[in-house]
Amino acid sequence: MTSLPAHSPRTLPQNLPQIRLYQDWLHTQRGLRFDSYQALWQWSVSDLPAFWQSIWDYFELVSPTPHGAVLASNTMPGAQWFPGAQCNYARQVWRHVDAAHAAGMPAIVSLNERGERIELSWPELRRQASALALHLQAQGLQPGDRVAAYLPNIPEAMVAFLATASLGAIWSICAPDMGSQAVLDRFRQIAPKVLIAVDGVRYGGRDLDRREVVQALRAALPSLQHVIVQYQSVASEMIADTADFTSATARNDAEVMAFEPRWLPFDHPAWIVYSSGTTGLPKPIVHGHGGSILVALVLNVLHNDAGCSYAPNTWGERFHWYSSTGWVMWNVQMAALLNGTTACIYDGNPAGAKIDPVTGRNLPDWSTLWRFAAGTGVSFFGAGAAFYAGCMKAGLDLSTCGDLSRVRALGSTGSPLSPEVQAWGTDQFKKLGTEIWWDNISGGTDFAGAFIGGNRELPQTPGVMQCRLLGCAVEAWNEEGESVIGEVGELVCTQPLPSMPLYFWGDDQNQRYLASYFDMYPPGHGRHGGSGPVWRHGDWLRIDADGGCTIYGRSDATLNRHGLRMGTSELYRAVEALPEVLDAMVVDIEELGCASYMPLFVVLRPGAVLDAALRERLREAIRNALSPRFLPDDILAVPEIPRTLTGKKQELPIKKLLLGQPLAKVLNRDAMANAACLAWYEDFAASRLKKKAD
Repeated sequence: MTSLPAHSPRTLPQNLPQIRLYQDWLHTQRGLRFDSYQALWQWSVSDLPAFWQSIWDYFELVSPTPHGAVLASNTMPGAQWFPGAQCNYARQVWRHVDAAHAAGMPAIVSLNERGERIELSWPELRRQASALALHLQAQGLQPGDRVAAYLPNIPEAMVAFLATASLGAIWSICAPDMGSQAVLDRFRQIAPKVLIAVDGVRYGGRDLDRREVVQALRAALPSLQHVIVQYQSVASEMIADTADFTSATARNDAEVMAFEPRWLPFDHPAWIVYSSGTTGLPKPIVHGHGGSILVALVLNVLHNDAGCSYAPNTWGERFHWYSSTGWVMWNVQMAALLNGTTACIYDGNPAGAKIDPVTGRNLPDWSTLWRFAAGTGVSFFGAGAAFYAGCMKAGLDLSTCGDLSRVRALGSTGSPLSPEVQAWGTDQFKKLGTEIWWDNISGGTDFAGAFIGGNRELPQTPGVMQCRLLGCAVEAWNEEGESVIGEVGELVCTQPLPSMPLYFWGDDQNQRYLASYFDMYPPGHGRHGGSGPVWRHGDWLRIDADGGCTIYGRSDATLNRHGLRMGTSELYRAVEALPEVLDAMVVDIEELGCASYMPLFVVLRPGAVLDAALRERLREAIRNALSPRFLPDDILAVPEIPRTLTGKKQELPIKKLLLGQPLAKVLNRDAMANAACLAWYEDFAASRLKKKAD
């Protein structure tokens, strides 16, 4: 491996934000100086070739062949980035092996619910991935073949991805907490040649045998030619006619040491990720090597400020963003390795792993991830917004969770983070003597990145994301297709990004791709007036005059009461602030010839009762925070709010169910985190429809 291009990263002062170091480089190397972040952002979206070339040069990316242009075709979809250039995701990771290892930094630190801690050094990560790549190559795996993974958030998943990427094969992963039908809905579409699976997992204090699921996947995927199983010691019996992951990664000979990842075209497919799949088949979204590398470096380094110093005897950056492998944040966690950062990963339930011996129910323990962060020296701690809300509602005291002094940044995504929750986290760290920085981001699986995020140099306002990301031409559009400031509008992106999908797998003439993002604003629409369509993301967004951004929920779940439109997140912020309310969901049902009907579903804290007094307090909270127009027609206590595997509330499917559509047609149970709760909503819908008929 000595012929791999070496990387000698600068020794970076730890007190300077990464985005400041980039701006200093722009000044010295390009003669560009900007008096504000807004000016820098405007340049980045106005001169795409200059900006993305600067990212290529700043991170010292290399290619054995030159690129003829940065952006040969500025169209959406179908933009052509860096034609002629070659790269490989694994090559970019391996460039940091020597420097990071010499500084004493591990590549991966992991912990699971069994308390098993694993540290992989950079050389060991490379050795295992190279050994597995040679094993896969010996089985006939070729560039463009698909490798399907059924693995939890463990080091082996990262090893397997890097091995797959090394060969130019295409990676796709599903989490073992997904039902077999949900997994098949994804993997059947891509016809994988290899399956890498786990025999079982431990989650929420329970050992879950997954051998039958593995066998079912193998039987239902005729394209499979080879199966590798990573054994978690859940059961003693091995699955017949499969290779053992440990054996496949055990080689340590001259051929392994000499192995090099293939040079691939910039737009060669790297992985296939999936839409949430609440209805119909999930969309298999294909992302390329080059775009994934570039956009991840901008997000993780410049905006998440997760940089490293390789100076001797300094504490290296340790990046943690809790995620299932079924969520795109796993890809973001994986991307920490692209710039030599240590990836700290936890496999298990983030809110507790103990079982009540009397009731058999899971006992919540919101300190789990914080104790993990303290024990592994995490410096950047990321999680879903719902996780932080759970910690606050549980009354968690972070001073009881170990030494969190190295945590300097908190990342949040998945849903809007309320000002109250952000203020709670800030106060918790103030008590620990730390001035914490919140890095709230919003993006999506769709382009494996973020549109909106953080900047350590900008002021913080609780509940508001600090800025639009560099290179992301994001605007809020009103119904006339005009860009608006200080008003809520549709989130659109008017210029291409390198990590936008190459295509959807099996999508005939890009029909699903175009329908997913480009139908609302076709060529020539509104103020944009361009020759190509504009990306419509599906979120409500407000951009303030200072560049701060607020997401107001999905635009397809809008409340429209008496002519006034509102995103659902504002209502949730109001009602979930009440201590009795653990979770909530609202849907607005409009039917031709009928008065609109808006029920509010609430999950209450154990012991709380939805009596007349609490109902009035809920109404008062909505009246004060929003408007009397948004008072619900009904307030109902429910056992759970239905959520996808990535934690999103299933507002639209429940709305369709209450409108009379069959449950099987409006959502996919196997794509849910808590499908058992649907029985309540199905009964409620049937009862409501019967009353209407009577």
